[in-house]
Amino acid sequence: MSAEASAPDLRAALRDRYGERVRLSESFGELTAEVAPELWPDLAAFARDRLGMTFFDWLTGVDEPPDRIAVVAHVYDIAGRRRLLLRTAVDRGAPRLATLTGVYRGADWHERETYEMFGVVFDGHPDLRPLLLPDGFEGYPLRKDFVLAARVAKPWPGAKEPGESGRATARRRRPLPPGVPPDWGTPEG
Repeated sequence: MSAEASAPDLRAALRDRYGERVRLSESFGELTAEVAPELWPDLAAFARDRLGMTFFDWLTGVDEPPDRIAVVAHVYDIAGRRRLLLRTAVDRGAPRLATLTGVYRGADWHERETYEMFGVVFDGHPDLRPLLLPDGFEGYPLRKDFVLAARVAKPWPGAKEPGESGRATARRRRPLPPGVPPDWGTPEG
């Protein structure tokens, strides 16, 4: 397929290759191809080798509670100035997916970050070790159920809540930040 192929040709090529196994959608002029996890590395290789998407831009996760984590990669055809979003979803309870480092070397760092922030294990990755968080850190900070302890332990340095201005007005209970359980961080007694 030539690099000058238009966006409808991307759709046709993906349909010819994957048929009903690919879900195509478009948003803001960008085509998204979503496949099952077992087709993930094949989709990336097809995008690179047959569609001309030789530039790997980025890869990340998207937490989709209650049961999925989506993995999304953005690739680009430099000569044809075309974009393609590759997407799949893994089980949130045991998130595993084949690595794309054999297809796009640039996926290495992005997969390490996605592993660390979302807990997605990339099978076959050459060096899946922590990248950003300190040693011994527990949890996955970009999952929606991760409690941001700093929001509870340290008050927000902004406008005062009613009752904090020093005037004799009724004081109301301070609301907890989103995602914090109601009994988390409350003093016992």
